Amino acid sequence: MTSDIRTLAKKVSGGDRRALARAITLIESTRSDHREQAVELLECLPPGGSATVRLGITGIPGAGKSTFIEAFGLYLTGLGHRVAVLAIDPSSPRSGGSILGDKTRMEELSRHPDSFIRPSPSGGTLGGVARRTREALQVCEAAGFDVVIVETVGVGQSETAVFEMVDMFLLLLVPGGGDDLQGIKKGVVELADLLLINKTDGDLVAAALRAERDYASALHLLVPLHPGWTPPVIKVSALEGRGMDEVWAAVEAYRAALGPEALATKRASQSVSWMWRAIEGELMDRFKAHPAIAPRLSEQETLVAQGKSSPTLAAGELIKLFFAQGPS
Repeated sequence: MTSDIRTLAKKVSGGDRRALARAITLIESTRSDHREQAVELLECLPPGGSATVRLGITGIPGAGKSTFIEAFGLYLTGLGHRVAVLAIDPSSPRSGGSILGDKTRMEELSRHPDSFIRPSPSGGTLGGVARRTREALQVCEAAGFDVVIVETVGVGQSETAVFEMVDMFLLLLVPGGGDDLQGIKKGVVELADLLLINKTDGDLVAAALRAERDYASALHLLVPLHPGWTPPVIKVSALEGRGMDEVWAAVEAYRAALGPEALATKRASQSVSWMWRAIEGELMDRFKAHPAIAPRLSEQETLVAQGKSSPTLAAGELIKLFFAQGPS
């Protein structure tokens, strides 16, 4: 292990925010030498303790996720907590670019000395999280942040990967959107440990009451994820800062209901799941960069696009070539 990595790890463990930012930049790098250094860094950092709280927040676009996180984060810092936010922005499938606007949308929280906000591009990764989000979460915990919030890009078919890296999964909803129960994927509702109805102010108060009643009734028809815990439905107004105390009380009640042993078991299972995700990602990287595969990828893609080869046949040909040459 190099002295530079040891120094960086020491600074991160000491709560140095600039060192934390550098560490996450290193972790997110795709350069092979940086990946080796990132692995060294993670091995050097202490693991996050059970006292840390990992929260995932998802919701349909326009539900006010960033506004809610800022209001909730400011409430938590007011209680003496240190809050880190890992905000994932969708990457364009055409340019690969990302807006990364979450930090500007959480302007007040981003200036708070007990908070850290890191926007990252999803990089096209399914599941609503960036590929290195879990590693970034580990680094934030090592830096002394006792509440880490992962904000996903929004609700969609694959918006469940965040569930595999957090203790509690929060789903943010808005009232008055027509048939609310049909407006989101059932699978996401089934994974939610807490449902929050945001924007319960102004003309939406009556709609919020109806939405609360409908969701509470629907949740009782689902099989609980955890014995002894039925996900509550809480009305909040991120704009007015209302309901933040109720949300935190629900988080604490959830952790108490699970207990330390069940929480440790859940995190252990998540670690194994993430190991397999890391294997899949690494294999895909090596496959595309393989000297025997890289020159043939464009050719096979063209054949498939022109209908001269089936996707299954093209994939089979490339995989045969990969193993014939050896996965160097």
